[in-house]
Amino acid sequence: MNDNKVLQASARIISAIFHPLLIPTLGFLFLFNSEFYFSILPWALKKYMLLVVFITTGFLPAISIFVLSINSKFDINMEKNTDRTLALIISAVSYYIGYLFLKRLPSFPVYNILLIGSVLVQVILLPISMRWKISIHSAAIGGLVGGVLSLAFRLQENPVLLLSTVIIMAGLIGTSRLILSKHSQSQIYAGFTVGFLVLFLVLMFI
Repeated sequence: MNDNKVLQASARIISAIFHPLLIPTLGFLFLFNSEFYFSILPWALKKYMLLVVFITTGFLPAISIFVLSINSKFDINMEKNTDRTLALIISAVSYYIGYLFLKRLPSFPVYNILLIGSVLVQVILLPISMRWKISIHSAAIGGLVGGVLSLAFRLQENPVLLLSTVIIMAGLIGTSRLILSKHSQSQIYAGFTVGFLVLFLVLMFI
């Protein structure tokens, strides 16, 4: 019984730490400290970019969803398809605002492409979420895994540590969602596949 409580608590912590709204910030942080050539940026610029990404992809959609939850018709746990769809729309708009800010900065285009690819993932998830509870957690981490792998292929690099880290994260997230009974295996696999394919293809060919 105690073991089950520990497992449930651990799963909740993992789901919170690796929440979809935090994945872009974590992804940028990882890339800033990677061996890819585009990680060579002034630290002041990196800090500003991280702040922009955190505010537009994390804080802004989170506070918007919190305000919505004041209305009793909106469930912050987003068990209903309509609530999940509305949250995705808010998130996609916030991400696009982040893209517009980053586009104005003197940095490498790859960071802009990452955000616009993330917007595309959410646009694809929208119609699916209207009918089926596809895992947004898995889609977010799938996008990060696909993005890193795509960059590795395209740039002929071998970021073993970074790739291993995001793959382990994906396993932890998927397992935690199953433990919490938030999704079925098919919903988790489908979410991961959508995120992975979109970011992999966008970063490979754009």
